[in-house]
Amino acid sequence: MPQTKPIISIENVVASATVEQRIDLNQITRDFPDVEYHPDQFPGLVFRLKSPKTATLIFSSGKMVCTGAKSEDMAKKAVNTVVQKLRKGGVEIIKDAEIQIQNIVSSASLGGKVHLEEAARRLEKSMYEPEQFPGLIHRMSDPKTVILLFASGKLVCTGAKKEVEVYRAVNNLHVNLEAKELMLY
Repeated sequence: MPQTKPIISIENVVASATVEQRIDLNQITRDFPDVEYHPDQFPGLVFRLKSPKTATLIFSSGKMVCTGAKSEDMAKKAVNTVVQKLRKGGVEIIKDAEIQIQNIVSSASLGGKVHLEEAARRLEKSMYEPEQFPGLIHRMSDPKTVILLFASGKLVCTGAKKEVEVYRAVNNLHVNLEAKELMLY
């Protein structure tokens, strides 16, 4: 039986979106002085929001990438807020944004230490090369995620597309480590 439930924190949600039309980035730069646009360095414009605290890359193709959100809902709200602000500022956007969550990055603590060398031997799809990286890299197929697990019992989970997948991946790993007696409390 697990000693404690893992403490999980969602750190970043990355969402892609499209409004399926061309967007004049120079017009946005004129109408919104706070945006960052350096077309000689990068083709996208950066539109930052204070609430929810996010950065949305906008491309002339009408595609967008939002980063910095702490939940799926916050990512969707951020993209919709950017589109509303653009419309209010005079940018003609016909359709609402179609939004897809691409990646959720989270951190967690399992509440105990982990024997990484033994875990690397006994957990399928795991790699541990401490000379190259101090954590064990565990590729989980269901849900499809990658977990970077450290001896401290802290971990980073990436690749999930839904928040429930994060919780499922971390809990599955924790239960698996417990069952194989790889957790040290």
